[in-house]
Amino acid sequence: MVARLHYESDLSQVEIARRLGLSTATISRLLRRAREEGIVRIEIRDFTAPEDLTRELVETLGLRKAALVETTEVGLLAALAQPVGTLLKEAGLKDGSVLAIGWGRAIREVIRAGLPSIPGVITVPATGGMQQPAPHFQISEFVRLAAEQLGGTPQFIHAPYLPSQEYRDAFVNDPTIRDQIALWDRIDAALVGVGLPHGVDPVHAGAATSSERALVHAAGDVIRHYFDEDGRLVPWDGDERLIAVSPEQLRAVPLVIGVAVSPAKAKSIIGAVRARLINAVVTDTATAETMLALLRK
Repeated sequence: MVARLHYESDLSQVEIARRLGLSTATISRLLRRAREEGIVRIEIRDFTAPEDLTRELVETLGLRKAALVETTEVGLLAALAQPVGTLLKEAGLKDGSVLAIGWGRAIREVIRAGLPSIPGVITVPATGGMQQPAPHFQISEFVRLAAEQLGGTPQFIHAPYLPSQEYRDAFVNDPTIRDQIALWDRIDAALVGVGLPHGVDPVHAGAATSSERALVHAAGDVIRHYFDEDGRLVPWDGDERLIAVSPEQLRAVPLVIGVAVSPAKAKSIIGAVRARLINAVVTDTATAETMLALLRK
């Protein structure tokens, strides 16, 4: 109780003594005992500036770009919008450039926070639509909003991301859909989320097929392309039916920004980079520190 009031609630020893009706000497003795018995541990961590973390992350993973925000930033996911916008501006996008957009909570919050003005950019979904009601699955809406913010043109893919094989052939041979999908061969930049394994992410597991949920060796996914911790792609029975930018197409894109926050996603982000599904990372300092700790091992 005393330790929690002091270290978690940030109350002084005098305030705690007054609240509990004890002397300050007693409070001081109880706090000292808590440290001696290991109830409270005080750890002095080496401070690493975000710039140093960014540099080490780029060098260790061989990234083209990386950008970090402080973990303590208010509205953390929305705060990622500024570095994402900077990377997009630095990518040299211009009139007629193609920006592919994925889905996920981080992507949604980044786009809601706003992208910079880059007039003439064509925005296109990185996958077909998902029959899911949650707001972070609404990829067509992300494409529309991104185009509005950039001052560009949205293009939509009016097809599900995972149809049956029979209907997939019909969809991709439709002239309008075929023209939109053709944009995937000339993507200049992409903005995608990085997913956790479904076994540790029950929220997204509900939107996955039974085959996807059975991928016990997967470290994560990028637009439903699964990979293990070493970056090897993990096949599943929906691979051939997906209407989505392929791994080969992603690997040919000059800048694929993976946007993800959470130390729990550290292995997933590392796997995505090793699989060459992303070549840039925008995250927070806590996630970056966890990634580097894993990489140093």
